[in-house]
Amino acid sequence: MKTFVGPRLRQLRREHGHTQAEMANRLGVSPAYINLMEHNQRSLSVRVLVGLLESYGVDWQDLVSDNDDKIFDDLRRAVADPIFSDKSPDARELRSAIENTPVFTSQFMKLYGEYRMLVENMMRLGHERMPQELLTTSAETVIHDFFRSNSNFFPELELEAAKLNADLGESVDDIYSVLKGRLKDRHGISVKLCRVEELGDALRIYTAEDNEVLLSEGLDHINRVFQLAHLLCFLECDAALEKVISRLTDDRESVINRCKVELANYFAAALLMPYDVFLTFATESDYDIDRMAARFGVSFEQVCHRLTTLQREGNKGIPFFFLRVDKAGNVTKRFNSTAFQIAEYGGSCPVWNMHTAFRTPGVVVPQFVELPDGGRFFTLSRTTERPAFSNDTQDRRLVLSLGCSIEHADKMVYAKPFAIRDKKDFSKIGINCHLCPREGCSQRAHQPLLVELNIDPSRRGSTRYDN
Repeated sequence: MKTFVGPRLRQLRREHGHTQAEMANRLGVSPAYINLMEHNQRSLSVRVLVGLLESYGVDWQDLVSDNDDKIFDDLRRAVADPIFSDKSPDARELRSAIENTPVFTSQFMKLYGEYRMLVENMMRLGHERMPQELLTTSAETVIHDFFRSNSNFFPELELEAAKLNADLGESVDDIYSVLKGRLKDRHGISVKLCRVEELGDALRIYTAEDNEVLLSEGLDHINRVFQLAHLLCFLECDAALEKVISRLTDDRESVINRCKVELANYFAAALLMPYDVFLTFATESDYDIDRMAARFGVSFEQVCHRLTTLQREGNKGIPFFFLRVDKAGNVTKRFNSTAFQIAEYGGSCPVWNMHTAFRTPGVVVPQFVELPDGGRFFTLSRTTERPAFSNDTQDRRLVLSLGCSIEHADKMVYAKPFAIRDKKDFSKIGINCHLCPREGCSQRAHQPLLVELNIDPSRRGSTRYDN
């Protein structure tokens, strides 16, 4: 397989202030050869790769990794923002920018990201004065972007999970006892099930001094298993965890600690749903989530989360996004391997039927949606129950939404009964009202921040913004 690294090679050379002749001299090749490589007319050879490692100290994984598709999706979404008017560059122009001006493209996306952060802060505060601390990107945003920049896939944790899974070597119905035995035999840690009133709002408490992990009776069997798998990540995969964390660019303690929790959840899912076996069954079952949950002894939500991580190069599943919201529309969890833009805060589009899923608990609600930039997706939404600790918290129902680009929809059992190519079946949604440029929407609740809606005093539309 030939590997072309033209734009990255050009960027590397310019970062060091070298001419093509100077780089050629360092690598032991001709300037003409460097020129051909930079224009993707010659592939990367082992000799040149070794020369790059020795002369420039570049990590070969960074050099040959291909993030162009993700960059393209991010760039396409950015230039579709209403702030840039209605004349967006086409796909050819965007590809050209990525290939020929990678530094400029990166800086543009950084600037656009800062702009979006400020807009989100404005949305949260309305017309109130903005506190200084909100100018710092939230830990949740940093972690979401970190996961997305890694395509929501961490090979270090996958490898450790596969090793531990092979070592355990037990069937699904024995896994709880096996994990308890692992904790006891390898680490001297006992597992104790406690009454809800003993732990209060906590579901799990681990105290290293007492060599004891306490689990709440509020957890069902599936989630007790998951909590033990989560703990094993910290106990047996610390080196792999720290290696992943070292790639974070934000050194705030709150960000690091929060990221460790999410990565431990990633590991637990990988342990309970081994990559190759899980992907094979997902394909065989047409991504039937209930069947996958039953096969691996996990929850509906855990399957949805795991599906977003199947992005190993050369053996990928469907790229999914995953979103969890409460009854007020607050986003409580989000992961994304697609071009779909997920709002960090509440106020997501009411046209999207994930909100109506609360009316039909436990029922999968499918929907075909279209974003303002023309992106088309298939989504499915369903409620999930949370642990109840008291009479005051009996109804803690949340809604999960899983979605993929329309070209993958026919691989899913939930989409097969529908005529998915019929454009009239697509609901016109936006990210939220503040940013959505659509006119004439019967669900609009706010004036868009970046678009002036035409107001006709002689007409009354379906909303006060549609006159």
